[in-house]
Amino acid sequence: MVKFIAFDLDGTLVDSVPDLTVAVDKAMLSMGRDGVSEEQVREWVGNGADNLVARALSQSYHIDPSISDELKLQARVEFDHFYAECGHNESHLYPTVKNTLEQLFAEGYQLAIVTNKPGQFVPDILEQHQIAHLFVEVVGGDALPKRKPDPMPLEYLMDKYGMAHNQMILVGDSKNDVLAAKNAGIGSVALPYGYNHGEPIEDSNPDFLIQQLSGLKQVLHQLSQ
Repeated sequence: MVKFIAFDLDGTLVDSVPDLTVAVDKAMLSMGRDGVSEEQVREWVGNGADNLVARALSQSYHIDPSISDELKLQARVEFDHFYAECGHNESHLYPTVKNTLEQLFAEGYQLAIVTNKPGQFVPDILEQHQIAHLFVEVVGGDALPKRKPDPMPLEYLMDKYGMAHNQMILVGDSKNDVLAAKNAGIGSVALPYGYNHGEPIEDSNPDFLIQQLSGLKQVLHQLSQ
């Protein structure tokens, strides 16, 4: 029976692209580069901030190999500054997220965040939406040597909280989430509305596909049979 549920953040619980777009756009313009649109950022987001800014510098999902590490680092510093400055005012929870998390918490499930987002930004976002107290742990994209789709963050949680493979699932919106779950040997639950680089999440063959987070209750019921 599932006891521990790990959640991706961006594109799963929170639509953060509006604020990410502002930060990336300002970062690019401050460096004299072309600005970015929200549509572009929705396609590029999901593999961590370093890849996001590198794609913005490249103006493409495929990162230009001629862009220097120095330029990427400068872009990341600018992005961090503007993203912290934005206050995450345009980000919002997806429908049914807060109620579902509160119900799961009340029922005794242990909940955690496993995100490729830089960890420094996560606490403020969770506090802003009044859900920080529901999670026993937040694993940011820079917390461990490897991040999703590598299984390391999930294996870390299983080891720390003493969970067997059949006691933990990962809920996410991208192929990185599904792959991370498969690589860790745990169940995967996918949502279709997030950020998956323009690809249908069904193509990644998650164990379960739900339309909104409230559908997770039915998945848990099935897994308990």
